Formats: sequence, C-alpha cells, structure tokens
Amino acid sequence: MADMTGSELKIFINAVTHYFTLLTRAPATIRAAYLANGAIPLFDYTGLITVSGRYHGCVYFSTSGDALRALLVEFREPNRQEANLLDAVGEIANTIAGNARKHFGKELEISVPVTIHGMPEQIKSAVRSRPFAIHLEWSNYDAVVIVDLAAG
Repeated sequence: MADMTGSELKIFINAVTHYFTLLTRAPATIRAAYLANGAIPLFDYTGLITVSGRYHGCVYFSTSGDALRALLVEFREPNRQEANLLDAVGEIANTIAGNARKHFGKELEISVPVTIHGMPEQIKSAVRSRPFAIHLEWSNYDAVVIVDLAAG
C-alpha cells in the first residue's frame, strides 16, 4: 500500500494473530498477505469497521459460520445461533481495528462494527483499487482480514 508503511500494515497482522493467541488455545497462522487484485475475498460472515482520521476506509474480518461456531465453543458460549455468529464476527473486526487504534492513537477513529451474513455484492474496495488482504488459518478454518485504507 503506497500510503501505509510495511510496519503500519504489520500492526493489523499482529492484531489478528494476537487475538487468536490470547483468546483461544490455537494461534492463527498467516497463510498469505498480498494486494488483492479484483474482487475482495470474503466468506459468509463479515464484520466491517469504517475508519476515519489519519487514514480513511474500511477494515474487514471475514470467515465461515463453522469457524465462528468453533470460536464460540472455545469461548464456552452455548448459544451458537445467527445473532451470536454476527456478534462474534463484529467483535473480531472491532478488536483488530481497536488494536490498530492503540498504535495510531486518536488520529485513527473507528466505527462500531457492521455485520453481514452472506456473500454481499455491495462490499467492494472503499478507497483503494487493490486493498491489502491477510489470509489466515485458525484451527483448520480459513479467514481473511482486508485493510482498505488510504491516507486521510
């Protein structure tokens, strides 16, 4: 990403690996990190955080319902209904963006999460023609973090 340094992007990678290491017994493994070409890779559950301030755009966390149900088992949450799956994907997106905000400070403002079930056609790159995609694996489940930010 031209306007973000590699060390700034690493903040998002560290945020997602830290989340899984801290909250589960199985750390996440980064499988690939690259500039997405074309469609943003998404799964059937997505948490979206809008960012403004020093950078503007969006940060997404997307994974499968099976992965979210496995996370709820890890959290000892017996309710694995749709509402809790949406809450979980939103909380992960919020935590990742929140950890980035700790690094960037007040210059980075984040919204409350918007959660989506399904493969929405309306999610497209907000500010970059090629957003940064971080593919990860946790406990044999795939997920992706999309960093679609530009200097504000």
